[in-house]
Amino acid sequence: MGKKKIGLIGGGQIGGNLALLCVQKDLGDVVLYDIPAAEGLVKGKALDINQLAAVDGYAARVKGTTDWKDVAGSDVVIITAGVPRKPGMSREDLLETNLKIMKDVAGNVKTHCPGAFVINVANPLDAMVYALHKITGFPRTHVVGMAGVLDTARFKCFVAEALRCSPRDVQALVLGGHGDDMVPLLKSATVGGAPLTGLLAKDKLDAIVDRTRKGGAELVELYKTGSAYFAPAASAIAMAEAYVQDSKRILPAAALLEGQYGIRGFFIGAPVRIGAGGVEEVLELQLDAHEKAELEKSFASVKKTVDAVKL
Repeated sequence: MGKKKIGLIGGGQIGGNLALLCVQKDLGDVVLYDIPAAEGLVKGKALDINQLAAVDGYAARVKGTTDWKDVAGSDVVIITAGVPRKPGMSREDLLETNLKIMKDVAGNVKTHCPGAFVINVANPLDAMVYALHKITGFPRTHVVGMAGVLDTARFKCFVAEALRCSPRDVQALVLGGHGDDMVPLLKSATVGGAPLTGLLAKDKLDAIVDRTRKGGAELVELYKTGSAYFAPAASAIAMAEAYVQDSKRILPAAALLEGQYGIRGFFIGAPVRIGAGGVEEVLELQLDAHEKAELEKSFASVKKTVDAVKL
């Protein structure tokens, strides 16, 4: 069948890590694209990673480019292009600037990569993936936002730290928008098969939920000049890998809902099955009254931002 082609749009910190992970996991050959002003950056990262591949014997190759023609025909496109948050900024503060960038990117993806499975990482995520879908006109199965994998990973990390256990043994899920109203599902979370709510006191659980919701802001404050990049890259690659390998993984992602959870026509975090068909199914969980109310609150925040999108 030949190698897959992975187009990475944005050569910053996340883009570079995406390229490295693609090579290490042998997902396919990589094209790392950015604007002409960043030509040296993307070509340098490509050269550096290719030399790393020679050390460890990886077969995949990376090409840095500022020409969309090099991205053409990509099987997977991951979009990170945009301005990162700085201390004191919310994700929503990025809307106007990053929407302009998304309009250009989405138009080029539509022209050059009409059959691609497209993963958006740019913030404000739920609004950007909505714009991406509207501009490209791609089927709902092939446009998705990366957030739930990252938010869930943060939640699992904090739970594992609190219980001094491996994150592998934490089973959990975070629903809703990629913002301060996201919804970690406490009642269904388990650690080694035991209910999480029976392992930690309510005040500790509340603190973990709050830290999860503010996980991005915590990193922005620590970095000072940008936002998270290692974990977001790994999260997007988990989604790309599920598509390329047709592994049918159940992952939380910002998917277009068509009535699930009482929401229609918006992208919001929900568990989905990702395989060769893209987003093959959105799973609808049975939520209790409190969880439903929390998800409705999160959706209200997403809708407010999306309503400000002018295409």
